[in-house]
Amino acid sequence: MNPPTSTADQPVDGAAILDQVHACLTKYVILPSAEAADAVTLWIAASHAQPAWAHAPRLVIRAPEKRCGKSRLLDVVEATCYAPLITVNASPAAVYRAIGSDDPPTLLVDEADTIFGAAAEGNEDLRGLLNAGHQRNRPAIRWDNNTRSLEKIPTFAMAALAGIGAMPDTIEDRAVVVRMRRRAPGEQVAPYRHRRDGPALRTLARTLTTWLRANLPTLEAAEPPMPVEDRAADTWEPLVAVADLAGGPWPDRARRACETLTALRDGAAVPSDRIRLLADCRAIFRTAGVPDTQNRPGIPSSILLDHLRADAEAPWAEYGKSGTGLTAMKLGQLLAEYEIRSTNIRFGPPHGQVKGYYQADFTDAWQRYCPGPEALPPPEASQPSQPSPPSSTPGRVIPLGRLKPSHTTTAQPAAGTA
Repeated sequence: MNPPTSTADQPVDGAAILDQVHACLTKYVILPSAEAADAVTLWIAASHAQPAWAHAPRLVIRAPEKRCGKSRLLDVVEATCYAPLITVNASPAAVYRAIGSDDPPTLLVDEADTIFGAAAEGNEDLRGLLNAGHQRNRPAIRWDNNTRSLEKIPTFAMAALAGIGAMPDTIEDRAVVVRMRRRAPGEQVAPYRHRRDGPALRTLARTLTTWLRANLPTLEAAEPPMPVEDRAADTWEPLVAVADLAGGPWPDRARRACETLTALRDGAAVPSDRIRLLADCRAIFRTAGVPDTQNRPGIPSSILLDHLRADAEAPWAEYGKSGTGLTAMKLGQLLAEYEIRSTNIRFGPPHGQVKGYYQADFTDAWQRYCPGPEALPPPEASQPSQPSPPSSTPGRVIPLGRLKPSHTTTAQPAAGTA
């Protein structure tokens, strides 16, 4: 596999380079979907242009059990990303020193569950580094006794973490999350050997560096239209910018991967107790709401608590340190975070005037924190993950930041996994 070359009359074909990275990934690893394969391809490429980015996306490679291919995927990422620094375990001080530069390495952490798992302790500094390092100009500040001065240590660096189970939500919220799984019968991959296969992948990595470093000013100025918002847009923007620079089918593939993987991550996320409480209250209002004497929808606090504690799959029956269940006082404290407070409400018989909650007081919080299905756009039909051959024609370079909104919805056939 020979990387694309360029001459003065023939510019580098970025789409063909991404096709080759994608082919290498799917040769050695079975990824869970075509979108996941595209996302990892673009993440690897984005690592070669870190000086251009305002945010350093994390790549979380997680699996429910051993032998799901997460370490093999990390091997391929190590061979193709920019300046890899891989570790199984590391002290926070060592990691700080390793990435403390304007052109940092790409941090790769295998067995990250041993660092962030339930049995791990004393890793708050490392977790803080990985959180802060997602955004540029968020240095760690330490006191240097030798010079008796404050020392600012850069934290900005792209990082990939592989492990069993979920990573901390503060990390996954800043990450492209790939959920690996064991190969099914009939799924085959080529064995990967560092000595035999590594040199070709490192040659491809150098090609990525040459291509993307030559385009740093363009990438730094890019403001690509994004199909997601807020932190998800910050995380995915470097990947989409690289896809726009490459052209060909990659801009559409990048945005489809962004939408698909972000939706999967958000759908699998475990909500906080307060978010869960808001959603449960909404369900109870729909089935057990009681109008007050002026016909305004409301519910007595006692009835709301009875329904919350009656749900066997909810945490409210045994909520709290004592395990005695959610109380009216704790309910009020949780809801007060959203400016929702109980008041005296006059209901009809048999309730009379009692403490309760008006449904209207929940509306704003429901819309902001847990919009129901009626507030969300209808899902797109799912697409099978089937491999497709890489593009054989030179990619058309699309000017960054000038894509029309149609790129967020017009999908080209996505390349799949091996």
